[in-house]
Amino acid sequence: MRRFLTLAALTSLTACTVSDEGYPSLLPRPIESRSDAEPVRPDPVATPDAALDRRIAEQRALSDAAARRFQSAALEAETRVAVARGLAIGSEPWVRAQTALADLAPIRGETTQIVSSLEETAIARASAGEAPYPALDAAIAELGAIAQAQGDRVAALESALGG
Repeated sequence: MRRFLTLAALTSLTACTVSDEGYPSLLPRPIESRSDAEPVRPDPVATPDAALDRRIAEQRALSDAAARRFQSAALEAETRVAVARGLAIGSEPWVRAQTALADLAPIRGETTQIVSSLEETAIARASAGEAPYPALDAAIAELGAIAQAQGDRVAALESALGG
């Protein structure tokens, strides 16, 4: 029995002296201590472009002229729609109102064409990897709002004539 106790004591002591070199450390590894956050990159700054600025100014001038023509034609259309409201479809005042509404479409088309042209320029710049151009973006937003307002006005006149 004594021999058994001695053997059991020696066996338990060997368990305490086993080396852990075969097992990985539980300390953080270098890959675990790095940051996975996106690196901070400065925003690109567009360099001034005199030719683009000149083109934007020209497009704004064309849009202003079209907006004045649209305003004049819209007033005429409003007058004709007011006269034709409630009259039979196909009557002379109704036909004049429809003609006045049809005259608004090409003028509004000029504004939307200008916006499309400026948007194509912005797309080409982005495709070339160039930084956004603030004056171009502002012109697109402003002229796009004008085109939207013109479309809303035409829709309102058409609704007034139809109802």
